[in-house]
Amino acid sequence: MRNEKKGEKRISTAKKLWIGIGILALLSPLGLIIPQWFGSEGAWGEWGSDTIEKMVGFMPQGMKRLAQKWEAPMMGYAVPGQGRGLTGESFGYIITGIIGIALTSGLMFLIAKALIRKKNGR
Repeated sequence: MRNEKKGEKRISTAKKLWIGIGILALLSPLGLIIPQWFGSEGAWGEWGSDTIEKMVGFMPQGMKRLAQKWEAPMMGYAVPGQGRGLTGESFGYIITGIIGIALTSGLMFLIAKALIRKKNGR
C-alpha cells in the first residue's frame, strides 16, 4: 500500500534541491549582515590579501602569487546599478549568488551531458 493521500502532490527531489538552493541564495546577505552586527571587519573567510597580512602579520608567498593571478569577475559581490548601503549590498549578494548558481549549474549540466554522450559512445 502506498503511503500517499489521494490527490496529494509530491515534490520531486530535484525541486526540493532547487528550493533549498534558492533559500540559501536569499540568505546569502547574512554573510554581510552578521559581521556588521558583531562589529567584525567582513565576512569570515572572504579576506583579501591585505586583510590576511594584517591579521596574521605576513602573507605567504604562494598566496601572494595566486592572489595576483586571479581577480573576481564581480568584485565585492557588486552588480552594476546596485544601490548603496546594506540593502543595496544585500541585493548584490543575492544577484551574484543567483548568477553563480546559474553558471555552476549550466557548467555541471554540460559536463554531465558530455560524460553521458562519451559513455554511450557517441
